[in-house]
Amino acid sequence: MNVAIVKYNAGNIRSVINALQRLGVEPVLTDDAELLRRADRVIFPGQGEASSAMTYLRERGLDHVIKNLTQPVLGICIGMQLLCRHSEEGDTDCLGVFDAEVKGFTPTPSQGGGEAIRLKVPQMGWNTLEPRETWLGDGGYAYFIHSYYVPLCKDTAAVTEYGIRYSSALHKDNFYATQFHPEKSGSVGEQIIRNFLCL
Repeated sequence: MNVAIVKYNAGNIRSVINALQRLGVEPVLTDDAELLRRADRVIFPGQGEASSAMTYLRERGLDHVIKNLTQPVLGICIGMQLLCRHSEEGDTDCLGVFDAEVKGFTPTPSQGGGEAIRLKVPQMGWNTLEPRETWLGDGGYAYFIHSYYVPLCKDTAAVTEYGIRYSSALHKDNFYATQFHPEKSGSVGEQIIRNFLCL
């Protein structure tokens, strides 16, 4: 299977490559439009900042390429957020695949009004998934690190709670996305990647 990973100015790409290699897949890391169009599956991963990431994609014409792909595409973490319409992070217009607004978590002070924070931002660590679609398996724990989130919407494929209930996965047509990192989520995440490769 020909799997392409979108190359842009985002971190955490190596762990995605390693996860695919563990499954016997040797992916291609590329920003070449034709290679992305020809791939059987495309993964759009990363950690980073929305406005600089979108600037990079637009300068290389990758914004048009990604949103017009017709094969299964998996956005991960900021990849999921960039597939949405707009992000509060840097007041950034994104790709618009999902008609959703990415919002920032608000730290919650302790009831005593002190310096302690009950809801820490970013959310970092393990949290539960409530899947609504079979490609996400039976749920369980997944690994998250993010300061921004997608509210519940018509494309919500899984729900997680962190102060509020929000979309921890999205799905529309051939576009799939996870806020969590399946490549860092043990057997739960490995099964999700397997399921995506079989779509």
